[in-house]
Amino acid sequence: MKFEVNPDICIGCGACQAICPEVFQINSDGYAEAIEDEVKKENEENAVEAQEGCPVGAIETISD
Repeated sequence: MKFEVNPDICIGCGACQAICPEVFQINSDGYAEAIEDEVKKENEENAVEAQEGCPVGAIETISD
């Protein structure tokens, strides 16, 4: 499972990082980004929760 944050939509609220810091971080521009290519199994549930909790829907699941 992989995630990507759309920088054109992200508002940098930090909710995703607060929910799942193992997968998401706020970059130097103040917007979220995924910090792992392939999400570890133990982090998948929190990463999906972060995706669902994004107030602007900026997080997408990426298929291989």
